Amino acid sequence: MGRQWGPAMKVAEQTGCVVSASRAGQPEAGSWSCSGVILSRTPGLVLCHGGIFTPFLRAGSGALTAAGAAFLPGDSCGEDLRLHVQWGPTAASPVGRPERGRPALCTPQCAGLESGPLAGHREPPPQLPHPAELLLLLSCPAFRAHFAHLFGSETAEQWRFASTAPDAEVSEDEEEDQLRALGWFALLRVRPIPEEEADERGPRVAVAPLGAVPKGAPLLACGSPFGAFCPDIFLNTLSRGVLSNATGPLLLTDARCLPGTEGGGVFAARPPGVLVALVAAPLCWKSREWVGLTLLCAAAPLLRAARTALGRLRPCAASLAALLPPEVGTPWGQPLRDPGPPWAASAVLVECGTVWGSGVVVAPRLVVTCRHVAPREASRVVVRPTTSKSAKIWGHVVFATRETSPYDIAVVSLEEDLEGVPIPVPTEHFHKGEAVSVVGFGIFGQACGPSVTSGILSAVVRVDESPVMLQTTCAVHGGSSGGPLFSTHSGDLLGIVASNTRDNNTGATYPHLNFSIPITVLQPALQQYSQTGDLGSLRELDHVAEPVRVVWRLQQPLAEAPRSKL
Repeated sequence: MGRQWGPAMKVAEQTGCVVSASRAGQPEAGSWSCSGVILSRTPGLVLCHGGIFTPFLRAGSGALTAAGAAFLPGDSCGEDLRLHVQWGPTAASPVGRPERGRPALCTPQCAGLESGPLAGHREPPPQLPHPAELLLLLSCPAFRAHFAHLFGSETAEQWRFASTAPDAEVSEDEEEDQLRALGWFALLRVRPIPEEEADERGPRVAVAPLGAVPKGAPLLACGSPFGAFCPDIFLNTLSRGVLSNATGPLLLTDARCLPGTEGGGVFAARPPGVLVALVAAPLCWKSREWVGLTLLCAAAPLLRAARTALGRLRPCAASLAALLPPEVGTPWGQPLRDPGPPWAASAVLVECGTVWGSGVVVAPRLVVTCRHVAPREASRVVVRPTTSKSAKIWGHVVFATRETSPYDIAVVSLEEDLEGVPIPVPTEHFHKGEAVSVVGFGIFGQACGPSVTSGILSAVVRVDESPVMLQTTCAVHGGSSGGPLFSTHSGDLLGIVASNTRDNNTGATYPHLNFSIPITVLQPALQQYSQTGDLGSLRELDHVAEPVRVVWRLQQPLAEAPRSKL
């Protein structure tokens, strides 16, 4: 993942673990598992997701939604609860050599085969599971409040946060339990860890203060897909993305996580390995479609809640509270240096009647969006920038391509300048495989500003050597149309997002396969209009060559019908 990620990867892998819960003497009942973060080694303190504890709650999962419930003591679960924590090899174990008392493996233990000596280098196997006890269950009230605001009321039926696909057979009780436990986590104490293991583990994790990590900042998620299943293969799997959106302690990332990674840590690249959040729900579904984003709960308020709960439930546990990791700068004195990408502020929300979408500022009084967002010339529209200096600005559509044009474009002229909004630099060249970012209002509209998703420029489609379509792997959703596509590294404007992909046969939508109009198609016409007010060059977008139309139909042209032999 490059030098930027080396320190963060080391911290993520050294603090990642998997937690298993089972019933004493009832192996047939199965087990429940999730990911977790090791907060301290001496004594061993682990923070994990609370969903695996719902089957053990004496009062049922309803205790999690009781009025005023912010934390529950460990004895709120039945006495038959048995917990185990497993983590990866210690930092001191040389790669390719077995740990003390453990044979090296050439075949994962989950394969059920005999292990033998390694041929070549291989990571040492995970530690054996350690028994643990539940200290308390805790939630972040602010997370639950923001969750209810964004996903409650009339939109509730559109969103789903279960760890299975919408069509999977899951009972209503199980799904209700998952929803109730969504914002709950658990603090565990691992039974005494051998001193030699504790000493070998480095470095202590630090926590990012709430709000210190900006949208678009790179993140590294560390979790174990499928929980305790086959840890030789899945333990501490890494996924890279960005902070896509945030409202209070409720965060979203486009780092791709799977069931079992609930409770896994999400770390920042700068400062290296700072813990930003824990995974709350790895799979988010909207209108039965996977949106490609992971729901997170910020770590800082969770740990503050843990300190408060320890003081109330265990007056003698002040020493444990002191071992919880500090926030960056308190007392580490290490500031978060990343101010976030300045180009993200170029995206605006465009409202035309009851229709809304995204747009990008290309001049102080000029915004580009999609025709299907602002379809009629002379229509009055409202543009809402993300900066605090201007709440909203009125404008009107000066140009919109015809429905027969393959280029889905509209241009909005504003009645006043957009103050404090950066004007992006249009690119002149495209580099297939380069890192790119999309900024748009596709998830929450104006509820908490635009979302940022990351990916690569996966294809540049050309006609007569000129780019006519860009394809990316960024997650794009309804409402992102008209939003900007940027080069992540240079900040240059690459294009205007036009659509994601929908399979007409199955009805499935693919957010990570999407298309943008290259800015090089639009820039000469936009420049001419800005300088002269002449719409002539923009109107030429209605009269493009047939090969361009064929590209944007996303279908092969029909083959010529075979001639009859009669």
